[in-house]
Amino acid sequence: MQFFDEMQGNADGAREPYQAFSNWFEEQNGKDLRRKARDAEHFFRKIGITFNVYGEEEADERLIPFDIVPRILSGNEWSKLTRGIEQRVRAMNAFLHDIYHRQEILKAGRIPAHLVERNEAFLPQMIGVTPPGGIYTHIVGVDLVRTGEDEFFVLEDNARTPSGVSYMLENRETMLQMFPELFNKVNVRPVSDYPLKLRRSLAACAPEACHGTPTVGVLTPGIHNSAYFEHSFLADHMGVELIEGTDLRVVDGRVAMRTTRGYKPVDVVYRRVDDDFLDPMNFNPDSLLGVPGIFDIYRAGGVTIANAPGGGIVDDKAIYSYMPEIVEFYTGEKPLLNNVPTWRCSEPDSLAYVLDHLAEVVVKEVHGSGGYGMLVGPAASKKEIAAFRAKLIARPDNYIAQPTLALSTVPIMTKSGLAPRHVDLRPFVLLSPNGIEIVPGGLTRVAMKQGSLVVNSSQGGGTKDTWVLED
Repeated sequence: MQFFDEMQGNADGAREPYQAFSNWFEEQNGKDLRRKARDAEHFFRKIGITFNVYGEEEADERLIPFDIVPRILSGNEWSKLTRGIEQRVRAMNAFLHDIYHRQEILKAGRIPAHLVERNEAFLPQMIGVTPPGGIYTHIVGVDLVRTGEDEFFVLEDNARTPSGVSYMLENRETMLQMFPELFNKVNVRPVSDYPLKLRRSLAACAPEACHGTPTVGVLTPGIHNSAYFEHSFLADHMGVELIEGTDLRVVDGRVAMRTTRGYKPVDVVYRRVDDDFLDPMNFNPDSLLGVPGIFDIYRAGGVTIANAPGGGIVDDKAIYSYMPEIVEFYTGEKPLLNNVPTWRCSEPDSLAYVLDHLAEVVVKEVHGSGGYGMLVGPAASKKEIAAFRAKLIARPDNYIAQPTLALSTVPIMTKSGLAPRHVDLRPFVLLSPNGIEIVPGGLTRVAMKQGSLVVNSSQGGGTKDTWVLED
């Protein structure tokens, strides 16, 4: 299988976006670069950039690998992507409003009703609820893959609690510290103002009950959560409080947080707690992470919860397969970004095809994330394929399948020099009544193992700094 090399293309010499970097790189001493790569690892370890991998016994805290060779996009490439991302995110938000109100898309038969009504991510409690400003998807991560010079696909959508933006920011900070002279040679668009943009975007979504400057807080499940570093990082860089469920309570019809001067109303809760654990009075009664009664205040318009409860249904991979129809239904336009072709295993013909071609396709759980619960057919053993076949037959509606794409590669720094590795890209999108903002770049995840197509950090993947050039 041929893979598009983003640095070299399919010919000799660096592609245009990489030319200035390539010229600089050829002038460097390899030993010095490898030393700086080790320095970057020590820096990440020192400031605590880790994540938890959950196994069968207990969580294992690991350092996320970082590679010093940036992933570079031209300004023209980026502008094409952002137009498609904006179109997709607008359609997502319209879809969420529709399914919790008039359900026109279901009545029109564009999506099977059972995919929504029987979906575990669909919250009946949200029916008839309009969030402040009409925004459901305040922060979205759209995972993109590339297969050619002008060929990009959306691999999946993340509208529940998209993570990874702290790695994007720390990757850039590390590169600026390690190679300041390089940024004088290459005109790279900045990403450091993301926390300011995030706070401004969240504040713009404050409820009508808010008077004056909105108070924003980041709600975390606590220190044992795999993304706790990011929760504390964002709260610190936004200049807002990092809060846990025990810090909040309902006071006089408002959600309020505990301070040294008593309880103070909170207007916007950027929650990193899943729907089920958000409010034990309305969802999981055994939850110790949420806030009793917060959903009642939210439903009454007294607080903004970002992202909106029930928004995770657009992360569902069966719903994903209908995104071209969703985009066209709500925008009246053809999608600017293509989906990966998808077989819905709940459909008998699709299931039959997938069972016959398990060694060639990638199979994913419809609610899966983090690279867990999936089969990469070409890389799987006969035993793994047989085990997955049994899972598919037992619960076909729990899976979708996709062709194995020829993901593009970007070089990483190895002991013997540059070597190609597969990558994806997660741009971060902010949505408010004031409009849409997309950070110029995003998080590039890279499969550090030779030949691997799985880029998730939980499966051994690492990250790169993502550069968007000023054209």
